[in-house]
Order: sequence, then C-alpha cells, then structure tokens
Amino acid sequence: MASGLFPISSSLGLRNATPTKVASKHTVPVAGTCKRASIEELKSLRLITAMKTPYLPDGQIDLEAYDEMMNVQIASGAEGVLVGSTAGEGHLLSWDEHIMLIGHTANHFGKSIRVIGFTGSNSTGEAVRATEQGFAVGMDAALQINPYYGKTSIQGLVAHLQAVLSLGPTIIYDVPYRTGQDIPADVMHDLARNSANFVGVKECAGNERIRDYVDKGLVIWSGGDRDCYEAMWACGAVGVTSMASNLVPGLMHKLVFGGENSSLYEKLKPLFQWLSCEVNPIPMNTALMQLGVIRPVFRLPYYPLPLEKRKEFVEIVKAIGSDNFVGEKDVQALNDDDFILVSRY
Repeated sequence: MASGLFPISSSLGLRNATPTKVASKHTVPVAGTCKRASIEELKSLRLITAMKTPYLPDGQIDLEAYDEMMNVQIASGAEGVLVGSTAGEGHLLSWDEHIMLIGHTANHFGKSIRVIGFTGSNSTGEAVRATEQGFAVGMDAALQINPYYGKTSIQGLVAHLQAVLSLGPTIIYDVPYRTGQDIPADVMHDLARNSANFVGVKECAGNERIRDYVDKGLVIWSGGDRDCYEAMWACGAVGVTSMASNLVPGLMHKLVFGGENSSLYEKLKPLFQWLSCEVNPIPMNTALMQLGVIRPVFRLPYYPLPLEKRKEFVEIVKAIGSDNFVGEKDVQALNDDDFILVSRY
C-alpha cells in the first residue's frame, strides 16, 4: 500500500462491490411494530445486542446489510437490540440518521425483538428532543448517558437524568472511562426509587459495583462481554448488552441462557480479549468486515485494525469454529487497501 495510508476517497471501489449478506439460513419474515414493552418485560431481557451500523462506500447507512444482521439476531434468540449506541456509532450519526434507524428497526422488527434506542447526549435539550422522537417512532425504551466532556455538577447530572426519565422507560448507561464522570451509586439508587420509568443500568464500572446494585434490588446488565460471565453467574446481573453477539450470536445465547458454562466462557475469552484490543467499536467493525458481513467502510475517526491484529482474528475464528460466526464467506485478513475511510458523511 503506497505511503502506508489507507485510501480516503469514497469513490474508490471495493474488491466485491455487491451487497454483502449474512447467512440466508437466518432469514426471518419482516415484522411490523407492536405494543411497547412493559417495564417488567424490559427488566427481564437477558441478551441485548449492541448493533453495528454498517455503511455503503459513500458513507451512508447500508440498510440492506443492517436488516440482514437484524434477521440473524432474531433467529439466534436475542431479546433486544441497542440502536445507535457506542457499538452502533450513534455519535457519528446525524440525529436524522439516528432517529431514522431507530424507527426503521421498530417498524420492521418490533414484533420480534425489543428496540432500545440510544438517545442520550451531553446536551439535555438534545437528549430530550431525541428521546421524544425515538418514542414517537416506536422504540420500547431509551438508553441514556450522563453528560460527557463538559460534564456537570452532581445536581446538574441528577436534573439531566430526571428530565429524560420523565419521557418513558429508560436504561441508564454508566461508562465513566468514556464520559469522564461516574454516576455515583447513591444517585443511581435515588433515581431508581423516584422514577417509575427507571428500568435498570448498563454498568461498565466493574462487577463489584454490579454486585452492590443487585444486592439493593436494581436490575443490571453487564456492559462488557469480557466481564459478563462473572457479572451474571457470580454478581447477579440479569444479562449483558453484547458486542460479541454481532459475531457469534448463537454462542452468546448459549452463554447467557444455557446455565453456568465456564468451558464455553474460556472458549470465547480470546475473542472477548481481542474485541478489547482497541477502543470499541473498531475491533468489532474490522471483524464484521473480515467476515464479509458488512462492507469495509469506516466513518472517520474510526480506523481499521492493523494487519497483525486482523490475522489474529482469523486464528480466533478457526479456534472457535467458523460455523459459529456470522457470514457466508470464509474469514479473510483483508489487505490495507481494501478499506475505505470516509471523512464526509
């Protein structure tokens, strides 16, 4: 690859420019929307997939590939999906794209799976407007985050979350290594006690925090695949919001619903570790591209993993078994110049 740089122009062709497909054996009928899930139903969800948003060569959303990925999740037994979360690059989507994707998911798949839209923002006004729109287009619940970058005082954080909780069923996302501010446990408990719309917490601050919350009656999802086994079977988390289920949905279903199975967890651990080798969602994006499930298109600033890491993924697929992974094609390491980086989108 000349000069060691990836091509920037979105006009560069792909080696295979035909629409990519996941395994057709997973195809399920498209379903329309249905009555919004109750709070109690939402609290019982165990496997929630944090969906990847795929792109066309010009950087626009590839709805055909997205729908195929949704079909796989439904056929493999996922109970819910997060739309436009970190894994789905909601922070790289315009609000129009974001709400469109939530509505598209709810309207096409809402009878078969619960739709949770990430409508959080560091701006309370943006979060309120996006959440109102998300519920209007059919999502079952909102995923909300505390204000990041600029952050705020504890009083401001509470007021922000109360504003969005007033709009409908809500899962709070605590991810201090991204936001730069932890949501204190006493704040979370107060929110849970004082809002009928409080569903639970997607917690990324460690399993000891999860154990404490569960002991006090909160519904918790592990925010990371790598920690989910201990979170579920030792700390009482109801389930996991999973990136890995984009790749190995059947095995993640078995891990969540099949009872304690340390041998399966050990089998999957190298994949979980590999998915953490760079900031989320770069490894997952690269993996789905290597499997031929989505086109090798990145919206900047995300950037493909280096060839050495791509080769590692090929070996992980072989070790776990290619039949357990999504996609119809054999996994490929891909060449550097197979990737397209899009700077305008």
